[in-house]
Amino acid sequence: MQFIIVLIVAIVAFAGGVWYANEYDFELPIVGTPQTTLTTTPNTNTGTNTPQAPRATYHNADANLIVVSTPQPGATVPNTFTVSGQARGNWYFEANFPIEVVSATGTRLVQSPVQAQGEWMTTEFVPFSVQITVPANYQGPATLILHNDNASGLPENARSISIPIVIQ
Repeated sequence: MQFIIVLIVAIVAFAGGVWYANEYDFELPIVGTPQTTLTTTPNTNTGTNTPQAPRATYHNADANLIVVSTPQPGATVPNTFTVSGQARGNWYFEANFPIEVVSATGTRLVQSPVQAQGEWMTTEFVPFSVQITVPANYQGPATLILHNDNASGLPENARSISIPIVIQ
């Protein structure tokens, strides 16, 4: 009888873990593989492979919430570069939101706040611009991640955009 109870608890715990993992978008860094590597897709018209350009990845968000003008996905940037764009007012909290740069191995290289360049208490787009400086000893693929300022701390309210870049 005890065995059956333990088995049922294990099955329920496993099912709960599977449900939880499918509920949220998880992106684990792949060690040793640059995120800016071009992938190929079969071209059904010619039978050849066509390279795809790097793309921004949205988590729980889309271009109707935040648009990054610079840098573009796949861009090669120096150790000091400017990130600019616009985000809806509700992306900010107290007129700012966090930004970070993560190496290809998942190491956080820099984290900084981004300040709104206008009235942020609106549902309209508000421009932003920030200068980011990555440690001079780092060169290679990285990911720029702009997070909404999730004052609630609840995972379901977390939003972000990830942009693959190369630091030169």
